[in-house]
Amino acid sequence: MNINRRMWGMAVGAVLALNLGLPAAQAAEEAPDALVKRVSTDVLETIKKDASLRSGDPAKINALVNEKVMPYVDFRRMTSASVGPAWRQATPEQRQRLQDEFKGLLVRTYAGALAQVVDQTITVRPLRMAAGDTDVLVRTQVNGRGDPVQLDFRLEKQSDGGWKLYNFNVLGVWLVETYRNQFAQEINANGIDGLIKTLASRSSMPASAANK
Repeated sequence: MNINRRMWGMAVGAVLALNLGLPAAQAAEEAPDALVKRVSTDVLETIKKDASLRSGDPAKINALVNEKVMPYVDFRRMTSASVGPAWRQATPEQRQRLQDEFKGLLVRTYAGALAQVVDQTITVRPLRMAAGDTDVLVRTQVNGRGDPVQLDFRLEKQSDGGWKLYNFNVLGVWLVETYRNQFAQEINANGIDGLIKTLASRSSMPASAANK
């Protein structure tokens, strides 16, 4: 697997996962594939037009995330699934720290790869969804230089009729499962507080070091 392509895909996926910033009423009216198509296209265009985002400026990316996003991503579910069974034993304070540090890690880890966003476009594949489905897989393909990049999203329907993203897959690698394996090793060795400390230290590293 080409690591640069996977990291670029993860970068776009992470930013999309943290940037489904839509008015609540509008989000509730959209089908999940339409939402992914519109928002992913908008995010790519935003990155292309903003040199500071393409340079991987963590502060700028974090500001974008905090301004437009979190209400439209089930980041608590994404974090708890990544932490695994130990999440149930974590205190409310530890859970909040885990969410904060995990978000910081995602922003920092993939910030540098955003510089590779040049002329990419998103193609959304036909959605396989039955009436009444509340959990769907939206498959997309990122087109640009080189071979297309597979980028798929899992979304869950909310009580208000809108959809929230909670996991994504780049070139066959799911983000939650990847981090769950890493986090389990740290938790087994040093507990929840040890994981929080590790996430905090990694999210403060330069992007190139955080990727290792």
